[in-house]
Amino acid sequence: MNANATLIIVVALSKSLSANVLMLLSGFLPWLTADPRRPLVVGVINMTPDSFSDGGRLSDPEHAADLAEQMVLAGADWLDVGGESTRPGASPVPADEQIRRTVPAITAIRRRLDVCTSIDTTSAQVAQTAVDAGANIVNDVSAGRDDPDMLPMVARRRLAVVLMHMQGTPQTMQIAPSYRDVTAEVSAFLLARRDRAVAAGIDPGLILLDPGIGFGKNLAHDLKLLKDTSVLAKLGHPLLVGPSRKRFIGEITGEKRPDQRVFGTAAVVAWCVASGASAVRVHDVAPISQVVRIIQAISSQK
Repeated sequence: MNANATLIIVVALSKSLSANVLMLLSGFLPWLTADPRRPLVVGVINMTPDSFSDGGRLSDPEHAADLAEQMVLAGADWLDVGGESTRPGASPVPADEQIRRTVPAITAIRRRLDVCTSIDTTSAQVAQTAVDAGANIVNDVSAGRDDPDMLPMVARRRLAVVLMHMQGTPQTMQIAPSYRDVTAEVSAFLLARRDRAVAAGIDPGLILLDPGIGFGKNLAHDLKLLKDTSVLAKLGHPLLVGPSRKRFIGEITGEKRPDQRVFGTAAVVAWCVASGASAVRVHDVAPISQVVRIIQAISSQK
């Protein structure tokens, strides 16, 4: 990005951002306990070569920061940075490689923006290094199961944490997933992991829950969980849902290209927000932020 373009973005940021668009760090803790709670848009920044929809798009920290600025201008309240793909069949990435991919990006983002930033990892070492670089939320798709040091570290650093449900691991999760009652089982899992987090010393008010759409679920499981968003939203913690560009949307619409599933994603987001979801994790921030604002405006009417 050249100097003129950078200046334009900086000026635009200074003029355009407000508490209604950007969730400043000072506003996140009050948001966690607010009632009603304004739904947030979480922008995905994948520093990976092999993510299912945008792998390889980013490798340079300054390019990641450019994307972060674009997302914030488009309505992102929170940015989620990851260095390990969790797509079906993905192999684990060593902690040092995750750190190499994500920490420079987080540093560059936080140098430019005072915005909530999460590290998407199951490794306590990666999370702690990312927090030292400026991240303030941990998004753990294993809900603290993969690394016994994760929950104690989150408690010690007094961080917010997202606990997600996944049946199996990324390598095995889509091999014949099975449930008797998917909503009941996912709910029970999330509450059990919440209890484990609290036992580790994490403030219950800093815990968010994620049903893990597409993680160890088939089409019917995903649809049932989405239908029951209102049930999951009543588990006592903010509910984050990540439907963006997922395979189930392609199964329904026939769209094979993940980056062309924007309208399908928008439909799911509208349903989730109208049903009580507190945050949605998405790639296409600009159109999805419009969806969220419209649903919020309708829902807020007396």
